[in-house]
Amino acid sequence: MKFGKRLKQQMQGTLPGWRDKFLSYKHLKKIVKLIASAAPMLLNGSLEYGKAEAEFVYLLNNEIDKFNAFFVEQEEDFIIRNKELQQRIQKVIDRWGSNGSQPSKAIYEEEVGKVRKDIVDFHGEMVLLVNYSNINYTGLAKILKKYDKRTGALLRLPFIQKILEQPFFTTDNISKLVKECENTIDAVFPVEEEEEERKREVKEAITVAGEGIFRNTVAALLTMQEIRRGSSTYSQYSLPPLNLPADNDLTQLFQLSPPIPIV
Repeated sequence: MKFGKRLKQQMQGTLPGWRDKFLSYKHLKKIVKLIASAAPMLLNGSLEYGKAEAEFVYLLNNEIDKFNAFFVEQEEDFIIRNKELQQRIQKVIDRWGSNGSQPSKAIYEEEVGKVRKDIVDFHGEMVLLVNYSNINYTGLAKILKKYDKRTGALLRLPFIQKILEQPFFTTDNISKLVKECENTIDAVFPVEEEEEERKREVKEAITVAGEGIFRNTVAALLTMQEIRRGSSTYSQYSLPPLNLPADNDLTQLFQLSPPIPIV
């Protein structure tokens, strides 16, 4: 599957409010094609060629600004939501837990179930944001590769170095929140119960016509795994490998076409 189709699939499989925040890959491909077709008439280094390249870089910078604004907004929202979830968990334990002010096993299990669903959904959204970063970086790298190849320019390396410093590319905070979320699930919910419940919820999600946070999260995990997988074509432009458990039940539930890696 070509990257353009893979990107479209990712956009359709993400949250509705996110779909216009992805790379305008198709439009940028058209711009590269136009510049490349005019290249024979524009001497490399001429004023006209410089203007064409400046316009292309301007469009790329606009895309990066779009990514940064969206990513930072989501990151801030996730930080707030994480604190709220932690407070909800503590409130449930303090009130209805075995040592709480109003101990009740039935109410405790009911409330914990509600919080658990919200935590799993929250975890899924954060995974989608990490995937958002990965897929848009991949798209930019591919567009730059096409530009250099068709025009003979050397824009890719310096521009990639700039991208590596952008907020949308820096996923350390989100990755920490994802890990913290996973630790919370492990701490609050017994492992055996968690495994059985997780499998049940995933199976239920599959029946919802391919929609839902579970399927979207699985698709995102598979995409990240493929994009970040080391291979013979691994280069300085590639993302580092992503290590997922070999027996990950989620990733085994779907057979999806892999995206084309950066080469």
